[in-house]
Amino acid sequence: MLMSSGNNAAKLAYGPNGFRVIKSGQYVLCAVSGEQIPLDELRYWSVDLQEPYASAEIATRQMIDNS
Repeated sequence: MLMSSGNNAAKLAYGPNGFRVIKSGQYVLCAVSGEQIPLDELRYWSVDLQEPYASAEIATRQMIDNS
């Protein structure tokens, strides 16, 4: 039987050069806005905080707020 990840949130481990899929899914949720980010569009995340961001602006704001 073929398993599909459907329209579920993925769980990822974020590294400095990419991410590893822990639980398959179609998207992750932005840690700040809650926006769904399709995995093929995910470009911004924090390795230290292990969280994804929907945009460069959100990622920058998080880095400033957490420094």
